[in-house]
Amino acid sequence: MNDARRAATPGGTGLGREWREDLLLLPAVIVAAAVVGIPILRVVQLSLSRVELDGGLKIAWNGLGQFVRLWQDGRWWIALRNTTEFTVLSIVCEMALGVAGALLLHRSFRGRGAARALVVLPWALPTAVMSLGWAWIFNDAFGVMNDLLLRIGVLDHPVAWLGRPDTAMAAMVVADVWKTTPFVTLVVLAGLQGISVEVQEAAALDGLTGGQRLRHIVLPLLRPALLVALVFRIIQAFGAFDVVYVMTGGGPGGSTETVSLYAYKNYFRYLDFAYGSAVAVQSVMLVGLLTAVLMRLARGSGGTR
Repeated sequence: MNDARRAATPGGTGLGREWREDLLLLPAVIVAAAVVGIPILRVVQLSLSRVELDGGLKIAWNGLGQFVRLWQDGRWWIALRNTTEFTVLSIVCEMALGVAGALLLHRSFRGRGAARALVVLPWALPTAVMSLGWAWIFNDAFGVMNDLLLRIGVLDHPVAWLGRPDTAMAAMVVADVWKTTPFVTLVVLAGLQGISVEVQEAAALDGLTGGQRLRHIVLPLLRPALLVALVFRIIQAFGAFDVVYVMTGGGPGGSTETVSLYAYKNYFRYLDFAYGSAVAVQSVMLVGLLTAVLMRLARGSGGTR
């Protein structure tokens, strides 16, 4: 009788057991918060400071001085333009190819399971390894790209794909699209599997063609999946580092230098820790602002339908 009374009360045994389980998770939460939070706070602190290496590491408060310097830095604006160009070009291609691939893999055909497994392979490869492979593909002396195009008569002489500003960015976009399109495909494919078959059958009975069903039924229902893929890809593409570092190193002449690579160079090449931190913090703020705008637009368009 007493046990039943304790179980019925809000502060009974069940609630106490839940509190004890939460307390068991507390050490892991504290460690995770420290591992993630302390470096972030340190970067923010450095971005608001002035660092001197004369006679040791000396940190002095500088307010927004590093950000004022950043906004007046022409090289940072060029890196921001390069990052924006890389992000837009790669995401447009990846979203289009990812949706097309998901629609194809959603259909029933022989060997569909094997095809889905093969699609994941580029995404599963480490980005640095993938970038090194594409750097060799676009190599002007030994690359497969030049050899193939010379054989079929498209080119009459080898092209230094990674040595020219007008082709280096395109080569990086191709490598990134090959690498990350499978991610978009998987996200959209998961969204497609959540669409009821009865809805599409009802639309077909109403006389809608395949293109009309895709436009008026499938794509609107895929909006949450497309938004997830878009937000993740914006964050990843805007912070791209390894593909740029391995393939071009930011060259030629800074034409492919991204914001992440510029922050890295300020940290480890120029040892300007405060300014490198300001570049990193400004990049995170821009991505966060863009993501917030996209989420707000998505909610607004969803509410007006």
